[in-house]
Amino acid sequence: MENELKLQIIGHIYNDYGGKFGVPRQSGLVEEVISRVVLLPEFRRAEAFRGLTGFSHVWLLWLFSEGFASGEAGEREWQPTVRPPRLGGNQRVGVFASRSPNRPNPIGLSAVRLLEIAQEEDGPVLLVAGADVLNGTPLLDIKPYVPYADARPQAQGGFAVPPEQARRLQVQIAPELLAQLPPDKRPALLAVLAEDPRPAYHAGRQEVRTYGLSFAGFNVRFQVQGEVLRVVALEQT
Repeated sequence: MENELKLQIIGHIYNDYGGKFGVPRQSGLVEEVISRVVLLPEFRRAEAFRGLTGFSHVWLLWLFSEGFASGEAGEREWQPTVRPPRLGGNQRVGVFASRSPNRPNPIGLSAVRLLEIAQEEDGPVLLVAGADVLNGTPLLDIKPYVPYADARPQAQGGFAVPPEQARRLQVQIAPELLAQLPPDKRPALLAVLAEDPRPAYHAGRQEVRTYGLSFAGFNVRFQVQGEVLRVVALEQT
């Protein structure tokens, strides 16, 4: 059809986010989590990355692979308005004024810090910091981040709260629980929890509720009271 365009997946993004709950709301918020960007064999050629080491950041364009409503015949449904978690989940805005996954085309984009182009046996792999995607997310494209064109310090952010203004929780975890995690995963988990993974409308609740977050092969169970998040259990999955 005239209005259809065929795209192809060129690779996948791998990290420790085992479920949607806990994935940062935007890229760059939790740089402690490192992701591997692995291209499919036909795109995993060294010459395709020539010149990329001169850039500190890249854009990843990817597909939302979970969280879509489906209509008949497998067609995705989208809504003209959505309820952003940042607004408490009870206020509607236009889908094009949000980064909701429930949109006409399930395309996401993330600005991430390029740490290294690792040369592995089967070809180059990108190591990036700050991705806000699930483990195994399909990748559509990689583009260099160009500061003079992509950065607009004077731009207005609407209802999106800048990171420096967002509330961060104090994370408490017993040493014996923390010891269950591999040492290289500990700073990343603490940073993810400090961002308060709960829906925004849960932040003002007085009752103590236990939440579960899948990260690095563990089910992390925690409770929040005021500005303190306490990890109550780590269960290996």
